[in-house]
Amino acid sequence: MSKPTVAIVGASADPSKFGYKSIRSHLAADYEVYPVNPKGGEIEGLVVYTSLADVPVEKLDRISVYLPPAIGVTMLDEIAAKGCDELWLNPGSDAPEVVEKARALGLNVVQACSIVDVMGR
Repeated sequence: MSKPTVAIVGASADPSKFGYKSIRSHLAADYEVYPVNPKGGEIEGLVVYTSLADVPVEKLDRISVYLPPAIGVTMLDEIAAKGCDELWLNPGSDAPEVVEKARALGLNVVQACSIVDVMGR
């Protein structure tokens, strides 16, 4: 059986940021993790993809967002194009306009902390 997949949009190499903590938590929960940040690079030995379109998985099980709402709302078309079973809008990224547009695009929105979710398994 293959591992569940997750893209962390707003991934960070800064250990104090939730975009970093989410990578670590999903790895610990045995996810195949794809960090996404326009800066690229490497985090925890993983390639950081500069866009969701570059992630080498046709459809992800989960996309977890760590972006300010003004940026997150602009990413929703790209998220919908990539496809995912669950779109996790973490605290701070889940402004009403983001949730509304995500649902209008047919995305399965989860307004909760994905770190808490995977650590509770």
